Amino acid sequence: MLTIKDLTVRLGGRTIIDRASAAIPPGGKVGLIGRNGAGKSTLMKAMMGQIEPDEGEIEISRRLRLGYIAQEAPSGEATPFETVLAADGERAALLAEAETSTDPDRLGDVHERLIAIDAYTAPARAARILIGLGFDEAMQAQPLDSFSGGWKMRVALASLLFSAPDVLLLDEPSNHLDLEASLWLENFLKSYPGTIVVISHERDLLNTVADAILHLQGGKLTLYPGSYDSFERQRAERAAQAAAARAAQSAQIERLRDYVARNSARASTAKQAQSRAKMLAKMQPVAAMLEDPTLRFEFPSPGEVRPPLITLDRAAVGYAPGAPILSRLDLRIDPDDRIALLGRNGNGKTTLARLLAGQLAAMDGAMATATKVRIGYFTQYQVEELDAEATPLELMTRAMRDKPQPAVRAQLGRFGFSGGHATANIATLSGGERARLALALVTRDAPHLLILDEPTNHLDVDAREALVQALNDFGGAVILVSHDRHMVELTADSLVLVDDGTAKSYDGSMTDYIDFVLGRSASAEPAATEANTARGGKEARKAGAARREEWKALNRKATEAETRVVRLQAQLDALDAALIDPASAAKDLAALDKGELALRRGAKAKDLAAAELQWIAATEAVEAVKGVSA
Repeated sequence: MLTIKDLTVRLGGRTIIDRASAAIPPGGKVGLIGRNGAGKSTLMKAMMGQIEPDEGEIEISRRLRLGYIAQEAPSGEATPFETVLAADGERAALLAEAETSTDPDRLGDVHERLIAIDAYTAPARAARILIGLGFDEAMQAQPLDSFSGGWKMRVALASLLFSAPDVLLLDEPSNHLDLEASLWLENFLKSYPGTIVVISHERDLLNTVADAILHLQGGKLTLYPGSYDSFERQRAERAAQAAAARAAQSAQIERLRDYVARNSARASTAKQAQSRAKMLAKMQPVAAMLEDPTLRFEFPSPGEVRPPLITLDRAAVGYAPGAPILSRLDLRIDPDDRIALLGRNGNGKTTLARLLAGQLAAMDGAMATATKVRIGYFTQYQVEELDAEATPLELMTRAMRDKPQPAVRAQLGRFGFSGGHATANIATLSGGERARLALALVTRDAPHLLILDEPTNHLDVDAREALVQALNDFGGAVILVSHDRHMVELTADSLVLVDDGTAKSYDGSMTDYIDFVLGRSASAEPAATEANTARGGKEARKAGAARREEWKALNRKATEAETRVVRLQAQLDALDAALIDPASAAKDLAALDKGELALRRGAKAKDLAAAELQWIAATEAVEAVKGVSA
């Protein structure tokens, strides 16, 4: 059992976690979520013992082994395979002792323990984990210092998984992974025998792995049973209840204030007025469900351009002369295309994206780009390279030097940077805010083609949903590289597989591709047809556009239904209050007798029940469209 009791953590004089409590049962798989900056990593560091709480405590049985990834990635001349094997300290120590001990009794104990901990199958287990995270046999034998920082972090993750602690603490474990490795990790964690607490903004990972969601908001913790989708439904219900309670309380406050104002000066009612004034002073406001009003993505409309935007004819691309990474490229990009690039990291997805963005020239074959086509290209490097000493307004002013200030501020406003947010120092912005700013910068010229290379790494779940909606509203073409398959499924109409030194249209669905990656189908090779070369042609693009429009319409309907539920609940609460205390009722209700109030309450309750059914149906319809997209 992992128990958090009245935990308070302050950093730099600011309260991050405020008297938070939660209990995680043994073997529980818990997704720790919250908005960027809510304090998730701080809470996990407190679990690890790296931060001392100001108040309260975290209780973890001493018998349980806690495991988490070290902050520094492993390095040196050791290989990934050697590094992972060394992560099991007990096995390494026992093997060393077996080589040096001369005591027959002790040797017997050592070998018995080695058998008990399954030490002799450890090399095979280590290799399986590394393969799952993308290391082929040759890569497993290379020195760590030959790898990039992202690949080194994969080795750190593999080492942690191999050590098999009783309690596994993971902070955004899929950030350095491609889609294929993310799918493997989900399935590994799903069958993991120990307790897991994982910070993640990956909806699919949380739905696959988690049996509970621990939500950190406003310094408080709330544990919701079930997957992430279940959490969203429960949170929506709580939001509706909170809104109804706030509406009812506001009405009650107005009635009390009105009574006090009208009756304080009259001797016959002064005491009652004084009593109500005390009640008003002691009333605790119902907390609103907090939403970030700055969470916004709105891509500017690019205007029309004649197709095709880009065509590749037997093109090749690479970095060293005579050594192409990709060749035999035959692709056509049209203004209404929504394409996701699939394939493992290292296969050339980013290289293809850079070719299409004009950052690399074709080595061979032909590449034609339509006249006056504007292209916006987003990468993680742009987020990391933002001038930390500048403000969003200063950066956008530099980028739009030929535009007036109203146009500059309008572009910032499309991405939630208005007022003080536009003039805040970039060093103070969260990772998600920096990602939004980078997107605002690359789309300042209203591109006809938007190329996004892993746009979600710094975004929380709510921000990702906002980005999905913005992409579906965008009037131009989109090419997406992402390990977030929820985003791929909701935005892409066609798939291109980058593999074996080339890129081909993938005729299957995301489900087909996932089945292949997880070994549930024999091949990822799409059928070779003329239609595939055009990625399904116009019919597929029309179907995708129609699905996006359907999703938007259903989403609006669900929002309207929820608003109606909240309004009817507030009206029902007002009728209940009038029946209980007629003296404090609103003027229009105070004039009615109890019989009429009861009749109205009955009718309102029926209306509310019907509205709730409509809300549920609308929500299920939205989910159904998501399912079809999958």
